[in-house]
Amino acid sequence: MRYLVTYDIPDDKRRTKLAKMLEDFGDRVQYSVFECILDKEHLHRMIAGINNIIIEKEDSVRVYPLCASCEKDIKIMGQGDMIKIENIYII
Repeated sequence: MRYLVTYDIPDDKRRTKLAKMLEDFGDRVQYSVFECILDKEHLHRMIAGINNIIIEKEDSVRVYPLCASCEKDIKIMGQGDMIKIENIYII
């Protein structure tokens, strides 16, 4: 499933740490926005990683699920491409 992850973190160190962690799960599409295609296991890992980094009273992170029927209506204006699921083979 596709997820949109957005964040607003005032602390530079935590913001950088979160962005680097999110790069393991998806593609940065804007400065504080990531687009991720995740199964349930990877979603739970990502959320656990987010919870290990943020301070709830100071930071805001939102994870929006984008259902398959919504995906077909996504419009990209200007630069950027829709990330696609790629087949990965490990030998």
